[in-house]
Amino acid sequence: MDAGIGRIIDALKEIGEYENTLILFLADNGGCAEELGGPPTKRNIEARISSETTSDGKPIYRGNDPGIMPGPESSYQSYGVPWANLSNTPFRLYKHWVHEGGISTPLIVHWPERIKSTGELRHQYGQLPDIMATCLEVSGATYPEEHNGKLILPLEGTSLVPIFDDKGNGKEILFWEHEGNCAIRQGNWKLVCRFPGDWELYDLQAERTEINNIAHTHSQKVKALDALYQDWVNRCFIYPWDKLKEHRRLSRQKR
Repeated sequence: MDAGIGRIIDALKEIGEYENTLILFLADNGGCAEELGGPPTKRNIEARISSETTSDGKPIYRGNDPGIMPGPESSYQSYGVPWANLSNTPFRLYKHWVHEGGISTPLIVHWPERIKSTGELRHQYGQLPDIMATCLEVSGATYPEEHNGKLILPLEGTSLVPIFDDKGNGKEILFWEHEGNCAIRQGNWKLVCRFPGDWELYDLQAERTEINNIAHTHSQKVKALDALYQDWVNRCFIYPWDKLKEHRRLSRQKR
């Protein structure tokens, strides 16, 4: 990745457009807590030897075996829960879930000809759909209403351009859903669910670590945010995860 980005940067400098190019760099959404393979035994270690080999013909070992040093091209291991937990400190959970440990990521914006301030933090929040809205505004492009005679769903994102000048961009609500895990944030309030559990409520200004669930003492806020979430679900065709899994299971049985 570093080499590829470097080639792009070099090309922009060669044509004199580096200072006038908007570059957005977004980190991944939290540490990956998945474990590859079960406990190391002679049998499953042997089974983990891939048919692939390294460039010099060495076997590639797949799976989290403590006896194999991760890092070289002969190993294919995952991060695992302990390291994912450490890398997400102090946030809760990891990639795949929508608690802060699975959705929070820094965004670096570089555009010297337009953004004069450097090395400054912006605390306004946004999310991935806002990237398209930002690029549309910067480029002057218009989001189409239809394509080949078919209507296109409206743009969900909100441009981040005002945030470049440390202003608000009017982003009031953020929504998430991934395999049943769902959340909504409005201001500092966040309603979040770890599938198949119940809604949890947190005041992120008071406690962004999401440890003390206050849903039971703020039932009206839970109800109001849940109603907003259901409106988004209907607008964006979010199918209930438990029903979707059952639908897929029945579809496989019919094949």
